[in-house]
Amino acid sequence: MRNDPEVRRIVETYGLGLPRTPAAGRTGELLGRGTGASLEFQEYREYLPGDDIRHVDWCAYARSDQLMVRLYREEISPRFEILLDASRSMNTGDGTKSRVARQLAATFALLAGRLGAKPALITLGDEPGDPAGSDGLARLETLAFDGVAPITEGLRPGRVRLARQSVRVLISDFLFPHDPEPLLRRLAGDASALWVLQLLSRWEAAPEAAGGRRLVDIENGASIDLVLDRRTIANYRERLARLQADLSRACRRVHADFVILQADKGLSGICRDELCAAGILRAG
Repeated sequence: MRNDPEVRRIVETYGLGLPRTPAAGRTGELLGRGTGASLEFQEYREYLPGDDIRHVDWCAYARSDQLMVRLYREEISPRFEILLDASRSMNTGDGTKSRVARQLAATFALLAGRLGAKPALITLGDEPGDPAGSDGLARLETLAFDGVAPITEGLRPGRVRLARQSVRVLISDFLFPHDPEPLLRRLAGDASALWVLQLLSRWEAAPEAAGGRRLVDIENGASIDLVLDRRTIANYRERLARLQADLSRACRRVHADFVILQADKGLSGICRDELCAAGILRAG
């Protein structure tokens, strides 16, 4: 995915719209809450044994006969975690949805790397997903999207290791029975920021009447014969709208950003429109 032409264009065009609240991490571009070794002066305090003698303000000592040290704002890079739904439902839409999901994950990983962060890619399938850094980009190429369990199982405590104060991106279609609030509350609880992206195919977002059809659940193989008339489509759209309203409400309660994406727009359209409008990406 590192060499995907569309991903490379996006990485060259956009940057991450990182949160104002600083994240914890290694030395880098963001300003933190603590003190460190950046060039931005923060305050004075009295010298204590063990302080770096290079930070002693000798002019202040000459004026007051007190040893004072200069404190500087800590510069940090965010920890960045990309949580990617690897269930079978992400394979719908003739492969478009899974391709865009891979591209989004790669884009976030590469953009985070540009800030000096070491991004962690965590795939949420049937097996516990250990975080993978830059090697995760190669793993994306062959990711099968073959899980049958919902991501709520993959994110149960003890299944994955999440870093405190990280910036987290969750990419999923969320098309499974669940209450979004406990899931999002857990993910947002110790994070600096949480971005929740619902990725749908065109048909999932806006299906059309198509007469009699046999619908097969891609994750468990169950099937049902159904007439896709206007009433059926209206019921589906009502349920989808209710799910999205629940996701949006749960995100507001935990101060997360929720964005609905349609895979058929392609990576470039999604980044230019929805992700920039949400402040998740910024031009330049």
